[in-house]
Amino acid sequence: MRAHQEAPGHHRFARGPPLIMFIGGRSSRQARGTARAGALLLAVAAVLYNGWLLEFLLPTHLDPRHSYVSELYAADQPFRPLFGGIESGCAVLVTMGALLACGIARGAWTRYGCAALAGLGLSSLADVLVPMRCAPSVERACEAVHPWHTVTSALAHFFLFASMALLSRAAVTDGSRSSLIGRWGPRVLAVALPSALCTVGPLFGRPGWHGIPQRIHLVLVGVWFALLAAELARAAVRRRDEEGGGRGRAPEAKPIGAP
Repeated sequence: MRAHQEAPGHHRFARGPPLIMFIGGRSSRQARGTARAGALLLAVAAVLYNGWLLEFLLPTHLDPRHSYVSELYAADQPFRPLFGGIESGCAVLVTMGALLACGIARGAWTRYGCAALAGLGLSSLADVLVPMRCAPSVERACEAVHPWHTVTSALAHFFLFASMALLSRAAVTDGSRSSLIGRWGPRVLAVALPSALCTVGPLFGRPGWHGIPQRIHLVLVGVWFALLAAELARAAVRRRDEEGGGRGRAPEAKPIGAP
């Protein structure tokens, strides 16, 4: 009785392809292009979201330890056009990237998470359109609570944490625990949430040192956008590789030693 060699890739196809959060069963080149475009938009947004770092190069006269980043684009601040423009551009990119991702989402949890991400983008845009009237960290007469701006900021945080929770859940139900979001999403959420809570002191008459946790929070949001961008890019590459492998046929099994 002669032993036979197994066709290469036999076990891989027997187990089935790995689950992914985006593209899923779609096999069109257009879907892969959408994933790559969404990845690019969110990658750029990850950089722009931390445009506040320019405050270290400009004479803003705001102390990063004790000021909100939104004070940089308060209505009476000299660099409002710059920082407000960066924030607005980032918000538009996040919204567009979220809508593209939603169009190729594999399951319900992923679609809900992408919808929350779009909500974050729209809320952030509204945050710039209804800015703080002044900078409370340098003007004693300026109140930290600006009603409409406070509402839009609260909505932005709600949609941010909703997107983190929903897409981390989607990594388990619609995708794979081994995905970037599955591994790192819950960890980013676990640090981003308390860092955001540490910034509410001025809203309750307890200002001071809230600038540091807020800036840590903003860096983590940038990391979140980068994770989403990487997940979309990986989905596009994985689907392309699977389609390329699927078009080839496995060679026939031959007896060991056969020519």
